[in-house]
Amino acid sequence: MPHYLSVGDVPPKRHTQHRDAGGRLRYEELMGEEGFSSDSSLLYHREIPSAITDARPWEVPGQGLTANHPLKPRHLALHSLWGDDDWRTTDAVTGRRLLLGNADVRISYAVTGAPSPYYRNGLGDECVYVESGTARVETVFGALTVRAGDYVVLPRATTHRWLPDGDLPLRLYCVEANSHIGPARRYLSRNGQLLEHAPFCERDLHGPTEPLLATGEDVDVLVKHRGPDGGILGTVFTQATHPFDVVGWDGCLYPYTFSVHDFEPLTGRVHQPPPVHQVFEAENFVVCNFVPRKVDYHPLAVPVPYYHSNVDSDEVMFYCGGDYEARKGSGIGQGSVSLHPGGHAHGPQPGAYERSIGADHFDELAVMVDTFRPLALGEGALAAEDPGYAWTWAGRGPAA
Repeated sequence: MPHYLSVGDVPPKRHTQHRDAGGRLRYEELMGEEGFSSDSSLLYHREIPSAITDARPWEVPGQGLTANHPLKPRHLALHSLWGDDDWRTTDAVTGRRLLLGNADVRISYAVTGAPSPYYRNGLGDECVYVESGTARVETVFGALTVRAGDYVVLPRATTHRWLPDGDLPLRLYCVEANSHIGPARRYLSRNGQLLEHAPFCERDLHGPTEPLLATGEDVDVLVKHRGPDGGILGTVFTQATHPFDVVGWDGCLYPYTFSVHDFEPLTGRVHQPPPVHQVFEAENFVVCNFVPRKVDYHPLAVPVPYYHSNVDSDEVMFYCGGDYEARKGSGIGQGSVSLHPGGHAHGPQPGAYERSIGADHFDELAVMVDTFRPLALGEGALAAEDPGYAWTWAGRGPAA
């Protein structure tokens, strides 16, 4: 869990009267996970946070999924999904294009330049990786400044909006859970502190530092929430007053950023398995990253991954920097996603195994999501697929 923070004006004791200078009572809101049994924060509002003046349906775009059938590995060229200037009018919420999904996680991609609407995800936490660009993310807890290489972790039901900066596109790789997302449990002490063997620590997690204290009336907030039989529904709430009216808050539940460049890679004499690259975990999936690092130093080491069958997992790799050694010669490049499904062995491209011998450093950057239920293909995947990828190990495709 993130460590305890106290931001802005909070009373000395929880669940007691908190008044402004004129004697007007503040409204305390508990935002907590798993009922009252896990991490939480207390937020103090100027106005009643549950006051709404309207509610109407929001049709969440592009949530359909198609089975990966026949089963095969796939390569998605995400930079092909937007034209040269299309991103300027696209926002980080309604502009997401669904790539892959199952009952536990949905992975989307967005290239944006326009401010997003106010939004909260009532299905689960979001972990958004910033491939390129900069932005300000305003939340009910305060603002975050984000840049290329940042993970932005947004707890379930955190009202927020994305405000891209500058004249360059903001490229976002969005991992939406149906659960909570946090550091791998094996990195944590029994009381929740990141341990010495963890590849990052609390100093690397950056939460809001001051309240926003916005004002206004009749503010629309898009809410993604659970429907019957695991479906996804959307509602637009019109809130009577601005949701960012919090004067202060404290607790261990809040949005934060973590830079991939602060991840300290663990290496060994022979090739290390993917769990050493893990950053976060959620229900039925994990998030790992592969960063520039020294590689295997046994005199007979083969530094690229061995061929492997993930019998329990689908593996999704997002290539977001450097030169990924195991995929040379396959068309993989910046902005590529590979899907290697459970039930099929995968590994380096032809020639990569031999070429890696003698290497002492890899200059690569990739974000990996491993799921424990099979993934289906969204409309973004079908639009961005490289149809020849599955045959690159053999050098030829199906007979005509």
